[in-house]
Amino acid sequence: MREIVLDTETTGFEPNDGDRIVEIGAIELFNHLPTGKTYHQYINPQRNMPKGAFSVHGLSEQFLSDKPVFKLIAQDFIDFIGDAKLVIHNASFDMKFLNAELGWINFDLLPLSQALDTLAIARRKFPGSPASLDALCRRFSIDNSSRTLHGALLDSEILAEVYLELVGGRQPDLVLSTALEKRSLDGSSESDWRPSLRPNSLPGRLTDEEKAAHDILIENLGADAVWNKIA
Repeated sequence: MREIVLDTETTGFEPNDGDRIVEIGAIELFNHLPTGKTYHQYINPQRNMPKGAFSVHGLSEQFLSDKPVFKLIAQDFIDFIGDAKLVIHNASFDMKFLNAELGWINFDLLPLSQALDTLAIARRKFPGSPASLDALCRRFSIDNSSRTLHGALLDSEILAEVYLELVGGRQPDLVLSTALEKRSLDGSSESDWRPSLRPNSLPGRLTDEEKAAHDILIENLGADAVWNKIA
């Protein structure tokens, strides 16, 4: 199961008002474990940087001025995420911006069903409790001391840890055995292992006195009792 934990930084809150994406960070998970593959890109928004946005992520117009515009990185980004589930905190915000940017360059939009919102998961799991990324780090004792400013890649790494806690830790689908193949008693591999009948039945645990008491109980139930009608 391939998943992409993703975060964006922007110039503001609303693409319809001219706000743009300035950074994308993403990390790949496979079966809920990081693979080491990441995607990170700063983007030139071709507009000024509002003071409010700069105070959040610290990305200035000057720093972004020599970075590629979204159109030049769009295909690499789409190739990286593929059809994987996108794990995003407050997914509606990031998906709104990603689809606005994709729409402006006539790319296919990302289906909203591709996103998994960790904010919604946290609110369902801990109703009435703070559900920001920082609050969830405190809840799960995840070190986010390096998060002095928002950064898309760093926030994705932190979110990946939070997500794994939200779904039950690093082994959310833990069963009696998670091995891909089992081994027989002689050490040979048995990828098609199936349980088999015991060669000898386990000995009974009832004493003779208990069996006799049970027989008396059944007899006293009468002829119409269901126990006496069982062949």
